[in-house]
Amino acid sequence: MDTPTHGSFIWLEAVCAERNVARRYTVAVSRDLFGASIVEFAWGRIGTKGQGRAVSFADENEAARFARQLLKRRASAPKRIGVPYREVSLAP
Repeated sequence: MDTPTHGSFIWLEAVCAERNVARRYTVAVSRDLFGASIVEFAWGRIGTKGQGRAVSFADENEAARFARQLLKRRASAPKRIGVPYREVSLAP
């Protein structure tokens, strides 16, 4: 998974019918009107509203580092939930 930059959106899914796993995870990096970097991420079962959170950063590098950490955690999914996440959508 690439490092997210401003204006990027990543949609990940982990699906396994045998394990009853149907998860989604999204990460979006943007900039607000005041120039701060915003990392928005949401998670939940596919087909449900799920949960979400947004974190603001004054520094663009901090926002990118935070987004990389989120994606790194998703990359360890096979060890934790037994199913890997796959990229469904990636917008630059």
